[in-house]
Amino acid sequence: MARGLEEFLRLGGELPLSPACDHFYFLRHGQTARNMLRIFQAVNEPLNETGLEQARAAADLLASEPLRTIVCSDADRALTTAFTVAAPHGIAPLLHEGLRERNFGVLIGTSSAQIDWACDPQDGESLAVFMRRKHAALSAALAHPGPVLVVAHGGSLYALAAMLGVAMDLALLGNAQPLRFERSSGTQWRIRPLSQAQAVDPGAALA
Repeated sequence: MARGLEEFLRLGGELPLSPACDHFYFLRHGQTARNMLRIFQAVNEPLNETGLEQARAAADLLASEPLRTIVCSDADRALTTAFTVAAPHGIAPLLHEGLRERNFGVLIGTSSAQIDWACDPQDGESLAVFMRRKHAALSAALAHPGPVLVVAHGGSLYALAAMLGVAMDLALLGNAQPLRFERSSGTQWRIRPLSQAQAVDPGAALA
């Protein structure tokens, strides 16, 4: 179980996200070899064969959605996923370095099985710095003509949920699982997996 998730909620409350749109989509990249082994990854980590298959499956699920803009992290694993999903729409993904996963510094290449998001890794980013970067990047991404699809990383999904004040079930962290974020009323948001009929309960715990 990941630790430090309560810090996402605290920092997200200090950095609320207020997109003008009433819905958008999010997609974590497909699987990599180091995902499978639970190892902190570098920017150039590629998708493995399973990840490529997952990206194609996500493309099928998103093919009927009326996407207008796709914005993605420039990390190899997110970029490959984004271009796979973009092909049926004839859209060129827009790269945004700010959507990269958190820089874990000297921890890259070591086990992430006991990840503590509240840690302050040497030569890396603190969670506070990461959240400020994500706030700027997500705000810019969601300002594009919509519906927008953001293709990024697991840390981005935690940050996004916390900044929108929406609860997130850990089941949503699966690789290449398309998610639709919807404004349900006023400033309240919910998450709906495209592969499931039901929306995630806004009262569920982010843990």
